[in-house]
Amino acid sequence: MIDFQTPAPVDKAWVDELLARGNYRGCDYNFTNLYVWEKAYGIEIGRVGDFLVTHLCGRVGCSYMYPAGSGDIAGVVRALQEDAARRGQPLRLVCLTRPQMAELEEFFPGEFDYFPDRDGFDYLYEIDRLADLGGKKLHAKRNHINRFIENNPTWVYEPITRESLPECLEMDREWYRRSLQREGDAEERDLGDEGIALRTAMEHYDQLGLEGGLIRVYGEVVAFTMGDRLSRDTYDVHFEKAYGELQGAYAMINREFARWVRAHHPEVRYLNREDDMGVEGLRKAKLSYYPDAMVEKFTAVMK
Repeated sequence: MIDFQTPAPVDKAWVDELLARGNYRGCDYNFTNLYVWEKAYGIEIGRVGDFLVTHLCGRVGCSYMYPAGSGDIAGVVRALQEDAARRGQPLRLVCLTRPQMAELEEFFPGEFDYFPDRDGFDYLYEIDRLADLGGKKLHAKRNHINRFIENNPTWVYEPITRESLPECLEMDREWYRRSLQREGDAEERDLGDEGIALRTAMEHYDQLGLEGGLIRVYGEVVAFTMGDRLSRDTYDVHFEKAYGELQGAYAMINREFARWVRAHHPEVRYLNREDDMGVEGLRKAKLSYYPDAMVEKFTAVMK
């Protein structure tokens, strides 16, 4: 029987150790995401041998993430099959890559049906491209940044500190007040999934090993972002906010944080800017940077 538990900051060390064995570029295989989105998806984690196993309830129903670690993968899948039976659920595995599908099919030939999860595909970008914005394709992004610099000559970028976290939180609240233009909706949204995840990340910023940056104009925070390491060559950007009425603010915080990550983590090749959740505007924004690769994800359901 698998001993599942709600993730807590004290679990970070052993979870990170198992995740490092898998070295996955998908944002789901990151302790920060498992912890800060726990309430939204009812996330539970456990250990089977040298594998991390995760149970959650999301878009496709209650599922298990494909196990992360090393060793007898077939034995772990059988343990998940038994756990699913005890819960009265079908065995549904999510976040599989194509190599993982091939591995699963090798050990369980013909026992699973597979489905792509396009809304969950992650966007990967070469860090040098986002830091330098070279080439014709990103000409519009450079123009946006030039407008931002011209219109906001007092702008400064600085790393997020414990002292500036409350300012970022207040900026997030103001962002929603401006976006929704109704105080009631903004306050209601503060209790939503993303609001809870962001506040959880801020409350445990140091324990989670998070890093971030912000931009000030006339001393006021107008944009911020935060993330952490995902795998040996990939860095995960978890949250990013900027005032939309400031032309180029999003492009600016994106570029400046990419430069900061490159300077402080020279081994990083990719920035994972996570998925678009099927939101049309978000998908358009992520595609406008022309991703260098996608982390394709699939769901496997035992027949």
